[in-house]
Amino acid sequence: MPTALIDGRELELGEHERLNGIEAARRLGIEIPHYCWHPGLSVVGSCRMCLVEVGMRDPKTGQISMLPRLVPACNTPVRDGTVLVTNSEKVQRARAMVEEDLLLRHPIDCPICDKAGECRLQDYHFTYGQEQRRADIRPFTSRRRDVGSEITLFVDRCIMCSRCVRFCREISGTSELLVVQRGAHEEIDVLPDFPLNNKLSGNVVDLCPVGALCDKNFLYRQRVWYLKSHPGVCTGCAIGCSTWIDENQDHVWRIRPRENLAVNRWWICNDGRYDYPHVHSDQRILVPRRRDGEAWTDLSWNGLIRELDSRLRQAGRIGVVLSPFLTVEEAFLLASYARQVDPQAVIVVGHVPVVDEDERFPGGFIIAAEKCPNRRGVEAIASRMMGRVLAWEAFLGEVSSLGLRGLWVSGGYKRPWIDEATVDRLRGLELLIVQDLFPSPLTERADYVLPAAAFPERDGSYVNRNDHLQSVRWAIRPPRGVRPEGSVFWELLGRSGLYDAPGALRELAAEIGYFHLALGTIPEGGVNLKTNLLA
Repeated sequence: MPTALIDGRELELGEHERLNGIEAARRLGIEIPHYCWHPGLSVVGSCRMCLVEVGMRDPKTGQISMLPRLVPACNTPVRDGTVLVTNSEKVQRARAMVEEDLLLRHPIDCPICDKAGECRLQDYHFTYGQEQRRADIRPFTSRRRDVGSEITLFVDRCIMCSRCVRFCREISGTSELLVVQRGAHEEIDVLPDFPLNNKLSGNVVDLCPVGALCDKNFLYRQRVWYLKSHPGVCTGCAIGCSTWIDENQDHVWRIRPRENLAVNRWWICNDGRYDYPHVHSDQRILVPRRRDGEAWTDLSWNGLIRELDSRLRQAGRIGVVLSPFLTVEEAFLLASYARQVDPQAVIVVGHVPVVDEDERFPGGFIIAAEKCPNRRGVEAIASRMMGRVLAWEAFLGEVSSLGLRGLWVSGGYKRPWIDEATVDRLRGLELLIVQDLFPSPLTERADYVLPAAAFPERDGSYVNRNDHLQSVRWAIRPPRGVRPEGSVFWELLGRSGLYDAPGALRELAAEIGYFHLALGTIPEGGVNLKTNLLA
């Protein structure tokens, strides 16, 4: 096998593997500090923070010859015989000099900077910098400049790594950001009348290693050391990007991309990034209600599950609508309950919202036109339980001939999705139970209205349009009065204990071949079910 030597430790390389020095060292758990390099962007080698000693080992004699100068690890390919030294005194001195140079002109406004606590300039200074500052400390703050509707630039904090410029050229393909006044006074800026307003602009905040580019929606709202980060899945479209949900005391403050090379790589769109205010909306349904004639009665969950079960069993012929915003576990439990009550229960795939067409970007990122996270997973369950996929629109055309007396509609829709004309088609039902986030014409017609959980409040799994399944845990607790759908369906089925989403997934995978790969341990990035479609 091709072998490289890094700090005296051997690293075996794949036959056709192409790694640079940073990536190769990381394989051995050795972190080489860097600012300008990012695995999703082109290499420029401008920050010089990743300087290392490089040499070659003779394959016959084993003799090592080193280059006299330090070289950037980011643009040094590692191949058979490559030797890297990342911890010598020469390397340490070079890193300290780079840090000192960057801090000469950097404003020391860490107490008010949004990046404080996750700033590489801070972290690298304490790890690699000089013990004492040799320049005068001048108390000044950075010039602030708006560069887009969501992004603000603190000009003097910028260390000119050019990550943001390369992102706008290579990934979004919009090229709004550029370097002006090149030389001693160079800065990041936008051209007049061309602000940074593309659909992926929020990623430049994540890319910025210091506090130069900041998110206006998050600016001065929370200190990052108070936030807890939870793995999540974006429910804004059918791509299902992996995310980090940052919360403090059950309040979501920001959403960031989570690296997943099989789904979204390192990016998310602004639609998903800013898709959390509805979670804390005062318009949400927060208490179960029952219609008593023309009046509504607020209910508690004590005894409500038994009441709902009794009413559904009295109805006899029932149907359930599986929302594409449900997790696969929740959809499976609701469909299983419906078939327990009525072996011929109608299983319907809920309304799938579609807006315009897919948006594609030069870097390969896609924003899907289908604005729900789990159509594929819900369709697989409905197909197995029903023998066919009955879509919401087709169901509305058949509902009068199906002889239904009771219907459970799960929603979870963040935006208006149903109108009065559609509701009129369901007027012949004796029992209508609607579970949703917000009031709608359908909840006004319902006999029971149940609050639904928002996406950060759920346990479970989603299957994106490319058959990739990802499992997540809840990030925040739902408001008082709201029970996640999984726990409701779990109790309806008469199961004891707390809702067990992993257990429900194993049960689902054992019953439906499409999910068979989910029987094992689900890796952090998820598992692709496409290879198992014929099972």
